[in-house]
Amino acid sequence: MRRTLVTAIALALGGMTPSLAVHAAAPATVAPEVRDATTQLPRSVRPLRYDVAVVPNAAALTFAGHVAITLEVLAPTTTIMLNAVDMTFANSTLARSAGAALVPRVSVDADAQTVSFGFAQPLAPGRYTLATDYTGKIGTQANGLFAIDYDTKAGSKRALYTQFENSDARKFVPSWDEPNYKATFALTATVPTSQMAVSNMPATQTVDLGNGTKRVTFAPSPKMSTYLLFFSLGDFDRATARLGETEIGVVTQAGAIDQAKFALDSSVDVLREYNEYFDTPYPLPKLDNVASPGSSQFFGAMENWGAIFTFEHTLLLDPSISTQSDKQRVYSVAAHEIAHQWFGDLVTMSWWDDLWLNEGFATWMAGRTTAKLHPEWNTVLGTVEGRESAMSRDAVASTHPVVQHVETVEQASQAFDAITYQKGGAVIRMLEGFVGADAWREGVRNYMKAHAYGNTVSDDLWRQVQAAAGKPILDIAHDFTLQPGVPLIRVDSSACNGGTTTVKLTQGEFTKDRPDKQPLRWRVPVIAQAGGEAVRTVVEGGAATLEVPGCGPLVVNAGQSGYYRTLYAQPQFEAIRDGFAKLAPIDQLGLMGDAWALGMAGLRPATDYLELAKATPVDADPQIWGSIADDFAGLDEYYRGDAARRARFRSFATRTLSPVFARVGWEAKADEADPVAILRTQLIGALSTLGDNAVIAEARRRYAASASDANAMPAALRKTILGVVAAHADAATWDRLHAAAQAEKTPLVKDQFYSLLSSAEDPALARRALDLALTPEPGETNSARMISAVATRHPELAFDFAIAHREQVDTKVDTTSLSRYYPALASGSLERATIGKLRSFADKHIAASSHRATDTAVGNIEYRIKVRNDRLPAIDAWLEQNG
Repeated sequence: MRRTLVTAIALALGGMTPSLAVHAAAPATVAPEVRDATTQLPRSVRPLRYDVAVVPNAAALTFAGHVAITLEVLAPTTTIMLNAVDMTFANSTLARSAGAALVPRVSVDADAQTVSFGFAQPLAPGRYTLATDYTGKIGTQANGLFAIDYDTKAGSKRALYTQFENSDARKFVPSWDEPNYKATFALTATVPTSQMAVSNMPATQTVDLGNGTKRVTFAPSPKMSTYLLFFSLGDFDRATARLGETEIGVVTQAGAIDQAKFALDSSVDVLREYNEYFDTPYPLPKLDNVASPGSSQFFGAMENWGAIFTFEHTLLLDPSISTQSDKQRVYSVAAHEIAHQWFGDLVTMSWWDDLWLNEGFATWMAGRTTAKLHPEWNTVLGTVEGRESAMSRDAVASTHPVVQHVETVEQASQAFDAITYQKGGAVIRMLEGFVGADAWREGVRNYMKAHAYGNTVSDDLWRQVQAAAGKPILDIAHDFTLQPGVPLIRVDSSACNGGTTTVKLTQGEFTKDRPDKQPLRWRVPVIAQAGGEAVRTVVEGGAATLEVPGCGPLVVNAGQSGYYRTLYAQPQFEAIRDGFAKLAPIDQLGLMGDAWALGMAGLRPATDYLELAKATPVDADPQIWGSIADDFAGLDEYYRGDAARRARFRSFATRTLSPVFARVGWEAKADEADPVAILRTQLIGALSTLGDNAVIAEARRRYAASASDANAMPAALRKTILGVVAAHADAATWDRLHAAAQAEKTPLVKDQFYSLLSSAEDPALARRALDLALTPEPGETNSARMISAVATRHPELAFDFAIAHREQVDTKVDTTSLSRYYPALASGSLERATIGKLRSFADKHIAASSHRATDTAVGNIEYRIKVRNDRLPAIDAWLEQNG
């Protein structure tokens, strides 16, 4: 929840040049389905089908390709322009069904990421085939066609994968690399005979070429956007199951297929649920989920149609190290990516302005489906955590609307953030609650049927839902998606008379960094409850009065489906505090989120959160205590560098958490609920962070005993115990962990060790981890993550190191993600000097149009400094009275 105060969500991809600007509006002759979409390419030509043949050379990190593109010229033109990056071209021709082939002039613009095929005379409208040979590069970070090297017991292996969202298909095939340019793809690959090739569609033919290679031909894909194309190659195993006409598969490195059973079983359950929910059956003959070793700083999985890509740490469950949290993450991410097979793949946003139609919907759908199919996990409380993440990001000046204006590829890359995902999902949850689940589902079904294989904007969805519901949601939807920010609902007064509470509300705006900001206006759906039945209203025009049955503590966002903060006056807050133990867990979590945010922003006493934590019973829902534990660990960071004040806070925090941990204990109990197992790991981690000597000592004892006692570190606690040991490591312990990392042959476990090496509290060991990160040893995709892990405890150290070694670090980060990577390292700083360093770095190395991540990081640092200077004194005074 409030962990976003410690670790900023400075999410913005980047790295492209400002020259990738929007072209002028298309001519009137362009087909209507593309006329209104933003474009960076001329609209005079559109693709219909790509026939692609590739021959990868994994050892040399290069590939050769040939593409024949069936296209339609819509208006006379002398140039056909496509997107292409790091390619050379040869043997290019343009042919019609009648007439001799034309040989074009080929011109590459590396800055604009385009290739142009020029002709002496204008091409007449009609259908043509553009064919060309080309060569490309295989990268070592997760974009374009890339290689992953990993250790096995049989030695080092290399596998190839693709990652194209948002605009990296242009590194694999010259193409109209924009979501609105949908076409079909027919892929053929010449690969080593012993290896498995995977793409979006099943293989229809495999021909042994007799020289250690084979040619694999895949069935043509449905009409889809370029960023959904997928190809992979390696020493793989594949397990399958069937659901009706669909073959569901999981692809792993050879020997790891047993670790994918839960993912495979879950995929079957989720696909069955979605077929029913959408009332449009999954349309492809197969749905694979392809597991890759390694990692990315910025994504864990990708929804390629029919061939989802997921890193092993988010798909496989290794019995030696995986936890219940890992299991839930596997399920949730699979549910998210499978939801994209409809929202994103079957129906795609017209341009990146409406990316939230993909990501917000998949976020909501995954939460809904996980809660429905696994009620024992009680994951509905996670919707509050996601909303808190969004509101924290949305309450600063650098925020943006859910539907945002995107002009360049770089800006599109920056759109993948908490606003797009978590706020988008929260707004959908609120609107579903407003119109009702049945009406919402009917609207979604109609939307799918109306726009299958096409492209849409947000209003296409709103119109379908409004028609199905018979309720006017368009204005509410526009308020929450076309303007940024967080509504603030103030409870001006509440009085109970005759068993009914009369409530007067006014609407303002919650902001963390602009106290004098003129508030925007929203039409806010509100659900209020005071011990009786909930009452629904819409706060319009800035104010509302409602009658709420009951005289109990007033909760204005009952059920926590609303996207707004609620500011209670002191009498209402005291009633909530005194009756806190009897409130529903989801309301407890939401009220604590408001108390934290409003207190840290100075709109309520900063100690409100501590009052509620103190009022939380020991037997409260495990997820409530897990949130408190995380928040205490986050608040502890604000005391960094002040040992005396920190010790006083730690004393209170450990006294509050210790009775809860005494109930949970180190040992799992028979048939304990999954949330309890997760709480155990959270409490151990938080108490360790808070310097609890007993917990640290026990973790060290178990680690030492594990050499001879297999039960000392059970799998469910292995990562947690190692995390405590690594955080409090001395040089000898760090060396022991390093040796374990070097000896480990299982990538999923090996990668974990290198993250642990980067988590030491000792600055000297943190520096050793930074130096290690720039060597080949951890693996190309682990280096950036190690530096980020150091930044969690040592943001200034990590940021200074990264900019001092920028040329090396750049090669360790996804090429489209550089403009947000460096600011994220600094965002947890409490030093004002870091702001100047960050601004200076951005001015020199980040395009001016791509400073959103920098602005967010600067705002986070300024906010953290303000909390430390202006809020901690009140907390100190409260601790003296309650210590």
